[in-house]
Amino acid sequence: MSEKTRLENGQETLAQVDGAAAANVMHSLADIAPDVGKYILEFAFSDIYNRPGLDLKQREMITLTALLIQGDTADQLQVHLNGALNVGLTKTEIVETMIHCIPYIGFPRVLNGLTVARRVFETR
Repeated sequence: MSEKTRLENGQETLAQVDGAAAANVMHSLADIAPDVGKYILEFAFSDIYNRPGLDLKQREMITLTALLIQGDTADQLQVHLNGALNVGLTKTEIVETMIHCIPYIGFPRVLNGLTVARRVFETR
């Protein structure tokens, strides 16, 4: 039996987080930057997400925080809000994570994040 490739590991991990997202990532970037989808799967979801020490819930909470801090990441935030719910974070945990960021990043970014969260929660 052969060892899984980084791409296969990344696809499996992303599938745990967000179902069909692995195929969607590769497909959505295929015509403009096919290597970017591969990098996302191999680096982020294989090399980083599969490191020891944190579970998927913790990793998604950190990812939500990082996206919130950057601002202007509504599309990625939506993907990872769904992923966070898929791996077991509750709506309350997500909202409290965002509220906790207010003193560090300010109300505008948190309010923007909560707006995206509301849209995601309404569809779930």
